Amino acid sequence: MQFDLSLDELAAYRYDGEPEPSDFDAFWSRTLAEAASVPVAASFTPYDALLRTVDVFDVTFAGFGGDPIKGWLILPADRSGPLPTIVEYIGYGGGRGEPLEWLAYASAGYAHFVMDTRGQGSTWRTGDTPDPGASGPAVPGYVTRGILDPDDYYYRRLYVDAYRAVDAAAAHPSVDASRIAVTGRSQGGALSVAVGGLRHDIAAAIPHVPFLSAFRRAVQITDANPYAEIVRWCATHRTKAEQAFATLAYFDGTSFASRATCFGSFSVALMDPICPPSTVYAAHNVWAGFREIAVWPFNDHDGGGPEDQIRTIKVLRELFG
Repeated sequence: MQFDLSLDELAAYRYDGEPEPSDFDAFWSRTLAEAASVPVAASFTPYDALLRTVDVFDVTFAGFGGDPIKGWLILPADRSGPLPTIVEYIGYGGGRGEPLEWLAYASAGYAHFVMDTRGQGSTWRTGDTPDPGASGPAVPGYVTRGILDPDDYYYRRLYVDAYRAVDAAAAHPSVDASRIAVTGRSQGGALSVAVGGLRHDIAAAIPHVPFLSAFRRAVQITDANPYAEIVRWCATHRTKAEQAFATLAYFDGTSFASRATCFGSFSVALMDPICPPSTVYAAHNVWAGFREIAVWPFNDHDGGGPEDQIRTIKVLRELFG
């Protein structure tokens, strides 16, 4: 059922649930400067995926703190010259899996870089990247790990990994570094929004039903995970809830969206209890670059499913040919 605001209300919605930290830009400038002190050092090892129409490379690059992050680079076997590239981030609990799970964009003629997700990859698709970062007491899951300190918060590490994945992709000679877009679904969509706000050298961010926006709103209107992990943490740590939300404010998609300069092509599902529509619109409506949104009225967190992939390919064709 549709449980959130009406479509007209969603189109006009502005999130005002948590003030943006006054040092938001300074925090992220410092974080990225610290990360830049370590070379990305991307390596690409040919990988026999038993596939004849694509060439696959097993990727390792230095993410947050120099931690090794895995990924795949999947290229059309019949290619010439550096290619436009889509960097993709993965939904909550998933990992990079097997290359045969990622054939759509290379089959459409683009280089496809898939970033593994540190510490995840055991819920619905396999992963290969550990998370050695610090974390205090947390609800099972990822969204409350290190929630009392922005410097220790899990998503600080993951956002930096996502930022540096663009640099890792650009290091391969078959990638045209001037023609890169980012995409992802749910958590992957949130990473796309964050990278779109932190970088000004990408052509587009294409987030599908993105997570991690409008935290206060989300926990008030849904009892579905992963936002419910925050509720359970605050219910247990009663006196520290405000400190937790102060940390979350450094990672809210609305703040990254308001700094984005690239094209933003969103999707939203109006029956989605996991990433409620108003939280998606909260980021979309303040996106500072040109923006659009595909609305799926009768879907929940599956969003547009394969139609979102088709729409992504159409965006890439409009941008890159």
